[in-house]
Amino acid sequence: MSSSPIHNIPVQMIDGKETTLASYEGKVLLIVNVASKCGFTSQYEGLEKLYLKYRERGFEVLGFPCNQFMAQEPGNAEEIKNFCSLTYSVDFPLFQKVDVNGPSTHPLYQLLKREAKGLFRTESVKWNFTKFLVDRNGKVLSRFSPKTLPESLGPQIERALGESTFRGNGK
Repeated sequence: MSSSPIHNIPVQMIDGKETTLASYEGKVLLIVNVASKCGFTSQYEGLEKLYLKYRERGFEVLGFPCNQFMAQEPGNAEEIKNFCSLTYSVDFPLFQKVDVNGPSTHPLYQLLKREAKGLFRTESVKWNFTKFLVDRNGKVLSRFSPKTLPESLGPQIERALGESTFRGNGK
């Protein structure tokens, strides 16, 4: 078991495989609730660019589809995967759809929201493409609004990548 609670949280990959975030221990993570029919959907492009730029240094983007905001992610897992791949050439990991708010909030988002409050110290996620930056040790560093473009996150990612030595597991 990991030493960080975030790495022990059960998640389900887009293909249905059950796992935890333990395989990402030692990496800097940008966790994003994504949607294919949202005004911010074009951010997939910027997220993929960040992933390609920093992945060799121990950075991962983790996409969690969410249909809680005006039903902007109506597709099933295969449709979501195909859309991301064909439209934005997404290569970063995608997971099964989750709830980020309400009584069925996924445990990952319970932790993220508790550790990095939003505007006016609220916990709820306000919209698709809310981003959480997590350090190599599993500490939630920051929350970024959907309006924050992925391209603008370089300095924060660089800082998080430089704060400790990479202890990756080759994945």
